[in-house]
Amino acid sequence: MMIARWSIDAKFGYKQNVIDLMQRWMREIAPQVGLDTDKMRLLTGSVGALEATVQAEHLIDDLTELNQVWEKLATIAAHKQWSKDLEPHVVSGTSRWEIYRVL
Repeated sequence: MMIARWSIDAKFGYKQNVIDLMQRWMREIAPQVGLDTDKMRLLTGSVGALEATVQAEHLIDDLTELNQVWEKLATIAAHKQWSKDLEPHVVSGTSRWEIYRVL
């Protein structure tokens, strides 16, 4: 098992917008690429972390599964539109993926 964590930082005053859009992505896009929302969660910075950071964690079997998700995402018009809807609310260049092994 692995955890794939995607992080992005919201612009000042826009964190709730980012959270709302991430929740929409989980409802509308995740099922289209085979992600089980029961194996996903959203986090945000609190103590010792940037308050503006919003993270989506996905519990996956392996990197092959993640690669298949990424390949499917590239074909979904709704995901492309979602990305455009998200862009005005985030700090450019802050998105990143981190992959952790579950022990």
